[in-house]
Amino acid sequence: MGLVIAFWILAAVAVLAALGVLFQKNVFRAALSLVLCLTAVAGIFITLSADFLAAAQILIYVGAVSVLIILTIMLTRDVSQGNPFNRNLIPAFAVSAAFLGLLTWAVLNTGWKISPEAPPTAITPGLAEKLFGGNGFILPLEIAGILLLAVVIGAIVIAREK
Repeated sequence: MGLVIAFWILAAVAVLAALGVLFQKNVFRAALSLVLCLTAVAGIFITLSADFLAAAQILIYVGAVSVLIILTIMLTRDVSQGNPFNRNLIPAFAVSAAFLGLLTWAVLNTGWKISPEAPPTAITPGLAEKLFGGNGFILPLEIAGILLLAVVIGAIVIAREK
């Protein structure tokens, strides 16, 4: 019962933080709302017993992507405000409403099959062994880390004043 309550609280926080991303005028505050939303999604993964996905969510999205977005916002001059109001608001709303209707139709008309068996409990160690074991996946992970570091250093060099 406690996990169900935690799930719904985290779901409400995620939705409110996502709305904060949409409606914030300040881009930096919108990025902070995005960090809160992604952290709430990681909490939802924990309540669903998906510990590996929660750890990946925290490390990749909350840790790396959000920090990169915030660093980019801080390095960009004069971007404290978001996009000004323009005439595309009504067409964008119409396209969004049509897409929401399409998604709703797809969800309601899909025959969702529920497995009667519980998922295996020891999936995280096996998945970690596959990713970081002797199968050769650690080198691409390290290369991706070095690539992200090079991107951040390049952004700092480009953005600094002469």
